[in-house]
Amino acid sequence: MNIKEIISQMTLEEKAGLCSGLDFWHTKPVERLGVRSVMVSDGPHGLRKQDQKADHLGMNDSIKAVCMPAACATAASFDRELIGRMGQAIGDSCQHEQLSVVLGPAVNIKRSPLCGRNFEYLSEDPYLAGEMAAAYINGVQSRNVGTSIKHFAANDQEHRRMSSSSNADERTLREIYFPAFETAVKKAQPWTVMCSYNKINGVYASQNHWLLTEVLRSEWGFEGYVMSDWGAVSDRVPGLAAGLDLEMPSSGGVNDRKIVAAVRSGELDEAVLDRAVERILTVNERYLANAKPETPWDQEADHLLSARIAGECMVLLKNEGVLPLDKKDAVAFIGEFAAKPRFQGGGSSHINCFKTTSALEAAQGLNVTYAQGYSVAADEAADESIAEAVEAAKAAKVAVVFAGLPDSYESEGYDRTSMAMPACQNRLIEAVAAANPNTVVVLHNGSPVEMPWLSKVKAVLEAYLGGQAVGLATVRALYGDVNPSGHLAESFPIKLEDNPSYLSYGGEADEADYREGVFVGYRYYDKKRMDVAFPFGHGLSYTTFTYSDLRLSADHITDRDTLTVTVKAANTGSRPGKTVVQLYVGDKQSTVFRPVRELKGFEKVELAPGESRDVTFTLDKRAFAYWNTDLHDWHVETGEFTIEVGQSSRAIDAAATVTVTSTVKLKKHYTKDSIFMDIMADPDAMKVIRPLMDSMGQMFGGHGGESDAAHEAVTDEMGAAMVRYMPLRSMVSFSGGAVSDEMLDGMLQAMNA
Repeated sequence: MNIKEIISQMTLEEKAGLCSGLDFWHTKPVERLGVRSVMVSDGPHGLRKQDQKADHLGMNDSIKAVCMPAACATAASFDRELIGRMGQAIGDSCQHEQLSVVLGPAVNIKRSPLCGRNFEYLSEDPYLAGEMAAAYINGVQSRNVGTSIKHFAANDQEHRRMSSSSNADERTLREIYFPAFETAVKKAQPWTVMCSYNKINGVYASQNHWLLTEVLRSEWGFEGYVMSDWGAVSDRVPGLAAGLDLEMPSSGGVNDRKIVAAVRSGELDEAVLDRAVERILTVNERYLANAKPETPWDQEADHLLSARIAGECMVLLKNEGVLPLDKKDAVAFIGEFAAKPRFQGGGSSHINCFKTTSALEAAQGLNVTYAQGYSVAADEAADESIAEAVEAAKAAKVAVVFAGLPDSYESEGYDRTSMAMPACQNRLIEAVAAANPNTVVVLHNGSPVEMPWLSKVKAVLEAYLGGQAVGLATVRALYGDVNPSGHLAESFPIKLEDNPSYLSYGGEADEADYREGVFVGYRYYDKKRMDVAFPFGHGLSYTTFTYSDLRLSADHITDRDTLTVTVKAANTGSRPGKTVVQLYVGDKQSTVFRPVRELKGFEKVELAPGESRDVTFTLDKRAFAYWNTDLHDWHVETGEFTIEVGQSSRAIDAAATVTVTSTVKLKKHYTKDSIFMDIMADPDAMKVIRPLMDSMGQMFGGHGGESDAAHEAVTDEMGAAMVRYMPLRSMVSFSGGAVSDEMLDGMLQAMNA
């Protein structure tokens, strides 16, 4: 198809019409020119394909499909290959169902545990989120089906999500909220990007030229089309000019007519419209030319794949020797989630599963009894239900309580109000733990929860929202058929009030200020040395691992060089298992506020007992850089950086130091109000100012303008402290006439030359 030729034959009305949906899920055709309609579908962890009674909140049924683990779980796998395989399976299902684009992945940052959609997001860390998103996108698109990475950008709360302005400074956006999108674009080139509902610093994402054109396209090189989130368009014509190509869903022709009128009046250049149409048709044709509706979709095989993925994602948070369970022992499964697991979130990602497997079903044939203990429909457990659970616990060697958050607690459209689990479940866990010292808690939740009972139980297994086969995966993990290898993609604070966004999350009216800046998640907790329930990257195993023999390719590099880091990972236990080798970088002394450490590399490695293997990372400029708001670019300061390798952000096994020299000379501009501390740190400026310091002797109680008097004063502890904070203009005031305004002006001119 010659797309440019077809566009040249279109009427203005036809071109405008192609920039909005035909209905809820389809693009418009132009039948007379052979332009076909294509369908998109909600994702990202399975298909929510709707034909009739369409909606974007998951309220109406969709086709029967396979629910894979949600992003809260898959990110914890730290496994690029695994999430890529999941993407391939979803791509195959899209081909089978004739879907051109699956709407995902969702990569917004987990700023607060309260965000109602955290279950659908990957991480609090932008590097991890970007790497996992790129792997998923490459997996899906290897099947010639597109993805729509979302929600661009800073869509980190559901509260007032369609009117709120996410207000963050440039550095915070660039370091925390943009990199996951940037990495995905540069490493995977998603076919489409979905803009978010919210404003960014007062401008709706759907009509933000800086966001959609300057950053996304000009800087990062995005090639596909930008679509709106459903109903996110505020003003269509400025949106089109800003870079929003496709409005979804259909506007019923209202906005199409506005585009036509704007072109005819000269308000909108028709070339802008043509460009949007070309982008849309190019992506659609990429799918249509490679459509394979005959692609098999083996849902039973995908169900087992879902179980395998879920098993790789589970995080063993705590284990005091009680796990893995012995299949001969009497075990009590307690809690409604054992029989009816919660395995996905609510809203647009909600999958109509063709089957589910609960832990109780998966445990058939084992020595397992069951007591319901609580009902998800009630916040308070009946005394008789708890009494029944206690009796079951007493009769068993090990009691396993399946707990977590009900569906109503986490969904698209609204945020949580606390980190607490239902009171009935906390009460049940306390009672069971008092009755049986070998109590294990399995958690089904999409975001961190407070654990007031943590010290009273022997083990905690975080299953997250593990998809429709989560019960099978859980039993495999509990009994050791699968060795848990997930690591937390988010910090678990002890209580909600510890979270860095606690004081400002949600905002005031429609203003959501990101006052914590770059200190999100572990970047905050580690800087504060604050106790957490479980740190970022944490995850136990049924075996043990060590990292040693850390080697750097060089002790000194420039910001134009790459650094190779090698470390030996060893399985020192008695079982085969997988470990996530995590590499963190920290600037030892920076002129800007920076975290203690930031994740800059990770690899998941499988090792047999006694086996060791070298793991190698390559670090480039970005691993050491911060976003400089004067340069409007990434910048590395000359200095020492720590290279740390560990099993979490709080469990560092090996560390080394490298000196990085910046090749970028920052242009400094000095004024009469510049203080001596800044000038004295600049050797070039000091060459200019040193001769005039002779004239400052009187300022320090000396006997004239002798150089040694000035030098003594500067080096004297008290004098130096005073001088550091004094502005240059003080030379005129305190020099006794030795320094004039004219001399100061000449000196400034020389310093700024």
